[in-house]
This record gives sequence, C-alpha cells and structure tokens, in this order.
Amino acid sequence: MTEMTEAQYPIQLVARLTGLSAHVIRIWEQRYRAVEPQRTATKRRLYSQRDIERLNLLRDVTHAGHSIGQVAQLPTDKLGKLVAASSRLQAPAVRASTQAPPTGSFVDDCLAAIKAFDATALDDALKRGATAFGALGMLQRVVAPLAQTIGDLWRDGALTSAHEHFASAALRVFLGNSAKPFGSMENAPVLIVATPAGQVHELGALLVGAAAANLGWQVTYLGASLPAAEIAGAVQHRRARAVALSLVFPQDDPGLPGELTRLRKSLPAEVELLAGGRAMPAYRDVLDKIGALPIENLTQLGSTLDDLRKPARKAKR
Repeated sequence: MTEMTEAQYPIQLVARLTGLSAHVIRIWEQRYRAVEPQRTATKRRLYSQRDIERLNLLRDVTHAGHSIGQVAQLPTDKLGKLVAASSRLQAPAVRASTQAPPTGSFVDDCLAAIKAFDATALDDALKRGATAFGALGMLQRVVAPLAQTIGDLWRDGALTSAHEHFASAALRVFLGNSAKPFGSMENAPVLIVATPAGQVHELGALLVGAAAANLGWQVTYLGASLPAAEIAGAVQHRRARAVALSLVFPQDDPGLPGELTRLRKSLPAEVELLAGGRAMPAYRDVLDKIGALPIENLTQLGSTLDDLRKPARKAKR
C-alpha cells in the first residue's frame, strides 16, 4: 500500500503518462486489483509514482501478448523481467521504445525542483527530458503533464502561487530557448499566443507557443491576461494567421464570454481563433457561438495548425 504523501497523481494525468485510458485503469484496478490507488476525502483516486511505473509495465506486458488476468497480481520486479524478456524478442525499433526512460521520473524531478525553487535543477531536468524524448516528445510527455500537475497541486493548496510563478518563469526561458531553432522561417505563418483578460495562468500558453514554434510557425507570445483590443492589435501588426488562447482558471469568470466575443469581432474573418486549456470546456457555448476552434490536446493542436497552413482552407465566418 502506498503512502498518502506519495500519491499525488489524479487518474486523468496517469492516463496521459501511461497511454492507458482512464476506463482501462479503473477496470484493471477494480477487476484485477493491479494497483491500489489512495483516495481523498472526496473519493478522488490518487496514484503514486510506483503505481504509474507498475501500470507502464502492465501496459508493455499486455502489449507483448500476456493476458492482464495472468499478470495483474505479479510483483513489480517480475513484471520488469517479463518486459525485458519480451523486448529481446522484438525488433530493434520496438525494443528501443519499450526501454525508453519513464516519463514520470522527469515530471517528478521537475516538481521537486519547483517545490525547492531550484532553477538549476529544474533546467537540468527539462534538458534531460528533451534529450530523452526530443523537442515535441518532451512537450507531450514532460511539459504538458507537468503543467497539468502544477495546476492540480495549486488548486489543492499543495503548491503556492509563488511556486506556479516560479515554474512559469523558468519554463518561459527554457521553452523560448528550445524553440529558437524552429521559429526563424520568414515565410511561416504567424500565431499570436496569449491568455485573455482575467486568465492569469500562463503555463498552457507557453506550451502552445513552444509546440507551434516546433511545428514551423512564427510565434508572437503576449503573456497572460491581455484585453481583447490588445490581442487584436497584435494580430493586425503581425498580420497573424491565427490566435491561440489558453483558458485555465477560473472556469466561471462572468466577464470572459464578453472578452471572447469582443476579440472575435475585432479579428479579420480569415484569422482563426483557437482555444484550449483546462477551463476551455466551461466556455464551450460561447466558443461555439463565435466560431472558435476548441483544442483538446497537443496532438489536436498540431493537426489544426497543419490544416491552417493549407491555402484552400476558408474561414467559417
């Protein structure tokens, strides 16, 4: 049984870290008792790093052909041996994939550095993640779950606003430097990235900007809590193809629908408006009304940005 102090990952984040759906994780827990997450006072499942490592091993073992019913109760060390034995029988490319460094370890190292306000340790963990997974893989597998976890811990009171601002400042520098080699194409379309007025958490916006730069866009990053008129002014000045907004907190801002509506009205018809982030679903009605494109994850962001580069695409308005 894991200690409550170690169990800090909600099931949505565990699903991202392991590649398993939340439904599969619940079935493996309830039917096969493969893991035993802790529960908060409100019955939320919380998983430890050891739970995540075990789920990763079970994923690899079942992908190799073993039944979950046969392996769910095996000790973690035996699961590791099964994975190693299976990898020796696979093609080199697949073997390299199954032996990739565990994603959670990088997230844990980053979190430890953030809690200690240790900029050097955080930068080192991020660099190691980039080396292990590549630029886009690092954004998907380290920065995105890190931003999600920081938001969860901040909301639960386990991290302070000072921690969140420290992480944002460090990631702004790191992601800016890592994106420089990808953002210098003169003819590339321009993407304006910001959070609208009242949305003060910028980690999601930083992540979007870095991903877009890696995909060959010229990114103009405006930062957090910008009024609609200022965002529209930047679009006009930079002749941007699209605007990407990050909506994280709060989820019930009564002024945000008006801001989003004013922004859409201030933008040229050919400029697309993208919106993503934890709070995005709470504003889905107004986003649908103004014709904004909802973005659920980085994979969808990439495909949407690719579509926007096609000359045949026409505005919906």
